[in-house]
Amino acid sequence: MAFEVATTAAIDVVDITDQVSATLPDEFTGSCTVFVPHTTAGITINENESGLLADIEEMLRTVVADGEDYEHDRIDDNASAHLRSILLGSDVTVPVTNGSLALGTWQSILMVEADGPRKRRVLVQPASSG
Repeated sequence: MAFEVATTAAIDVVDITDQVSATLPDEFTGSCTVFVPHTTAGITINENESGLLADIEEMLRTVVADGEDYEHDRIDDNASAHLRSILLGSDVTVPVTNGSLALGTWQSILMVEADGPRKRRVLVQPASSG
């Protein structure tokens, strides 16, 4: 199952929890892997709070600065986006009970854009527990 996410900035954090949940069958129990098939975006789980989302964006800009002399920039000038996505990872696995994501109270599934704005594809793969 897949869906598309439109991002609006070079670095953009988008809560995709509801879209992921909508892909799951009502009675499904097991786990699901959420995967972004792009080398300049990532998936993580954290709190969807505006201050924290801004902090995530700032952390990515600080840890991997733009304008460095990256080798890859000679090809298409987006090495920093590739390096940021390495820090994030491309997937998460979440337990599912009766069609509901078993996330903690403050947890959300976040897709993080590192080379936007773009349209990104997100894949959700359920795996039954038995």
